Amino acid sequence: MTLATAPATPTGRSTAAIGVRATARITAAARGGATVLPVLDGDGPFELRRLRPRGAEARVCVVGAMSAPLGGDRLRIEATAQQGAALHITSAAATLALRGPTTAHATYDVHLTVEDHAELRWLPKPLISATGSNLRQTWTIDLAPTARLVLREEQVLGRTGEPPGHVTTRLTVRRDGHVLLDQEADYGPGAVGWDSPAVLAHHRATGQILIVNPDFDTEPPAAQALTDTPQDGLAILTPLAGPAALITAVAPDGLRLRTLLNAAHTTHSSR
Repeated sequence: MTLATAPATPTGRSTAAIGVRATARITAAARGGATVLPVLDGDGPFELRRLRPRGAEARVCVVGAMSAPLGGDRLRIEATAQQGAALHITSAAATLALRGPTTAHATYDVHLTVEDHAELRWLPKPLISATGSNLRQTWTIDLAPTARLVLREEQVLGRTGEPPGHVTTRLTVRRDGHVLLDQEADYGPGAVGWDSPAVLAHHRATGQILIVNPDFDTEPPAAQALTDTPQDGLAILTPLAGPAALITAVAPDGLRLRTLLNAAHTTHSSR
């Protein structure tokens, strides 16, 4: 991790506008019918902890070691599931985006690689966009033809009783070198129409689960509305042009969003 040269605050964070630069790396490899973690390298706010494995699946928890992301931070996680490996990544708590000592935007980039006959499950807690924060978050995912993926992401716009910060997200998924999904969303102050009926309306939480499963080549899922009580949120499953499905949900708050996605995940996950 590289910090600015200005004197550090008592929390160990630089007061300069440049913020924190940190990259955490995880590599999972198949060995003797199990998955091992030859690379588990935390950095900056990312402390990586091994969890008890489940069968052949290795499990990692990302624990926050400091407040992040703040304005000016440049954060990155790289994870690779090598051929035949099974990797599950979660987080210990929600990620809280804050303004920090500068109004400059922060970045949080996630790069995932899943090789042939490997599986990666990215299932962290939500991102909360607090008032005054400005975050640009990206996921860049490369999948082999026989790879499996379950990716979950949630944004909660503002803490209880406060306006949201600004968050822009970009999700790009490539399978066998071809684009499977490429989408971008922009929420909060400065984003055009984000709280209009065409986007979130009165809802302040949104999320999705992407499931990529080669079995969908022969048995694709059908489009399906997953909710019948709009006041508690809306969720829909949409098949993609490839062996994948996208579950998208909006809800008035983070708790109801998580309830919607948990129910959808239980019913439609690849496991």
